[in-house]
Amino acid sequence: MKSKVYFIRDVTPDNVIKIYQKMGVNLTGCVAVKVHSGEDGNQNFLRPEFLEPMIDYVDGTVVECNTAYDGARNTTEAHTKLMEKHGWSRIFDVDILDSDGDDLVLDIPDGKVIKKDYVGSHLENYDSCLVLSHFKGHPMGGYGGALKQLSIGFASSYGKAYIHGAGRPEDLWTADHDKFLEAMADAASAVCKYFKDNICCINIMCNMSVDCDCCAVAEDPCMEDIGILASTDPIALDQACIDLVYQSNDKGRDHLIERIESRNGIHTIESSSLLGFGQRDYELIEIK
Repeated sequence: MKSKVYFIRDVTPDNVIKIYQKMGVNLTGCVAVKVHSGEDGNQNFLRPEFLEPMIDYVDGTVVECNTAYDGARNTTEAHTKLMEKHGWSRIFDVDILDSDGDDLVLDIPDGKVIKKDYVGSHLENYDSCLVLSHFKGHPMGGYGGALKQLSIGFASSYGKAYIHGAGRPEDLWTADHDKFLEAMADAASAVCKYFKDNICCINIMCNMSVDCDCCAVAEDPCMEDIGILASTDPIALDQACIDLVYQSNDKGRDHLIERIESRNGIHTIESSSLLGFGQRDYELIEIK
């Protein structure tokens, strides 16, 4: 059976709730809501005011992890200040999952490149998870969506270096590129298996630059907004977003596609599908 991916064309806060309701998912207990805090200077990240109705709807806690590179998010102190500056902590309870400096280690026995995923230790305080992803390009991964949030996003500072280095943190920026993409797939599988059926993902296709929200200096968006997509299958969800980019007649699509293809971005989806925590085949269900 194909995975169900729901799709709404109009990008509004109310439609984020609407598409969540259509999935028929009921996230219970302590709900971790994974967002991207946005690097200091980035102009494209999803603003907390836009996501506020959805996060309030599930009574969730905004969660993030520190980065493994220089910037405004590489220490808990700096990251906390940025979360305040960008408005997250003024609206929501915010938890930087690796703020205590220790990691929760998730085993990946079937991992192709890495056998362990190092995530923020506070993750064990949550019963379910809502992944809110801004779909756009990425300077290393080609694109950023649900799979990136599940892998790099949940990884601790050390875990991010471990994934980027394909199991060797010291090779953070020099590891074989496809091995890095495969390590992302391994890590994403670990988080999905950790939450089991208590996880769902929403990708918001707006402000689509070739650069990620982790870039302090990012290109402006190159495409018009496409819509909101949601699924309990992050692989099908990212595949559907990629397909919508390719199917678009927008004059900026070629720029984004060049970024995706030049970084072999589809390989993360290919590698994820081989791990069996989702599939690339999907049914796109448009909601009016």
